[in-house]
Amino acid sequence: MRKDRPHAHDLVWCDSPAALDAGAAGLPDWAGECWHAGLPLVVRRAPLVGGLLPVGLRGPQRSQRHPAHVRLDRVIRRVTPQDVARARGWRGHPRLDSVPPLQALIAIAPWLDDWGVDWGITGATGFELASGHLALRRDSDLDLTLRCPQPLDRAEAQQQFALLQSAPCRIDIQLETPHGAVALAEWLRGGRCLLKTDLGPLLVGDPWQAAADQEIAS
Repeated sequence: MRKDRPHAHDLVWCDSPAALDAGAAGLPDWAGECWHAGLPLVVRRAPLVGGLLPVGLRGPQRSQRHPAHVRLDRVIRRVTPQDVARARGWRGHPRLDSVPPLQALIAIAPWLDDWGVDWGITGATGFELASGHLALRRDSDLDLTLRCPQPLDRAEAQQQFALLQSAPCRIDIQLETPHGAVALAEWLRGGRCLLKTDLGPLLVGDPWQAAADQEIAS
C-alpha cells in the first residue's frame, strides 16, 4: 500500500469490520445490514488523530451516510480518484447504456486528458467503478476532482468548463489545492469562495494562497 497518508475522497478497505471505530454512539442499524469489509470506506476531510483515519460509510440510500474512523494500520487497500480514472472502468461497463454519468465519461475523458489536468472520479461513480457495488442512479451527478498544486489558467478553465456542460448529466468538479478543495464553478465566478479544509470550511480570496486572508465560513 502507498506510504503517504490517504486523502479526502480516497477509497480504503480495512481488514475487518472490527477495525471501525464509530465512537460512543456506535454504528447505525443500516450499517450492519449494508456494509462489510469487502466494501470500501470513503476518506473524509478531517484531521488524522492518533493513527485514526476519518472515514465515512456509504449505504444504498442517499440518507445512509455515517462518519467513523479506522486505524491506519488496519487499512489493507487504497484506491485514489485518479486510480479510478486511469482504470477506465466505464468502458464496456454493463450499465453504460442506462446510467448517464458513465455515458458522460465516454464523452469527457478525452477532453480532460487533453487538458493535461490530474483528474479523478469521486462520489457514487467512483465508488461503483472501484468496488463493483451498485451505487449509481439515473439521476446521479458525476463528481470529479482535479489536483491543482498550482493555479489553473482561468480562461482555459472557463473554456473547458463550458464544454463539459453538454454532458448528459450534471458534473460537479472540485479543485484540490495545497490548502483544501474549492468548487470549480464557484472559483470561476471570481471573488471569495468556500475552501473545504481538514479543519473546516473557510472563505478565501485565493484558494492557492496561505491562510492570511481566510475567515471561518459560518
